[in-house]
Amino acid sequence: MRRSGRRAGTPAAAPCTVTVCRGCCCGTDRKHPGVDHAAQLSRITDGIGTAGRVRVSDCLDACAQSNVVVVAPSTAGRAAGARPVWLRDVLDADVTEDVVTWVRAGGPGVADPPDLLDLFVFTPARKVRAQLDR
Repeated sequence: MRRSGRRAGTPAAAPCTVTVCRGCCCGTDRKHPGVDHAAQLSRITDGIGTAGRVRVSDCLDACAQSNVVVVAPSTAGRAAGARPVWLRDVLDADVTEDVVTWVRAGGPGVADPPDLLDLFVFTPARKVRAQLDR
């Protein structure tokens, strides 16, 4: 008896994955005093809900750009040619909210990012990018 509508051996479609850097400097009061890092992570996790996955990385090795958040596309986004989008300086509620809104709309390759996010996109070194481009 089959329990899902997909064919046996066919992988389930994966949602967007949001990786939030927290460790050596991203997400620390030492580098960003006055930012409520725990509340920001909670807002991302709660806001995205079941529309995506959130994972926390100890360090993404892009410390000069902190706070770094990477939005990796869903299966549908990857099929459309999207790659992970790296965001720098994610430090305030407006940018955090735009990340949540974008992921809930489908993320890279499925939905255009809110205009504000274009100001925060950066391209990390190839070695760093390889960590999440798998």
